Amino acid sequence: MFPESPKIPALTEAESQVIDAYLATLKRLSELNPTQVTGTYTALRAAQALVAETRALRDALSLMFERQQTEIHVRTMAKALESLDAHRFLARLQPPRLPGR
Repeated sequence: MFPESPKIPALTEAESQVIDAYLATLKRLSELNPTQVTGTYTALRAAQALVAETRALRDALSLMFERQQTEIHVRTMAKALESLDAHRFLARLQPPRLPGR
């Protein structure tokens, strides 16, 4: 048996696109952290992909606005991000703790 994972809240299509694009952006940023990546080619590829991911995020937010969804429901979005394990990328965004500091 698998443990029950948190349920993803009901989102509009545009909100779902924002969440997906935001997670993709976080993933790319986590791949760019110079304290986490060991090769410049890997970082370069992530930086190139980041441009596309941020465009997708911009487009998803524009779609929300065009559909008169002018408010972002923070608690709902936070619950969706938690359900989709957004925290797995957040740890890679920070520089590692150096010994003795």
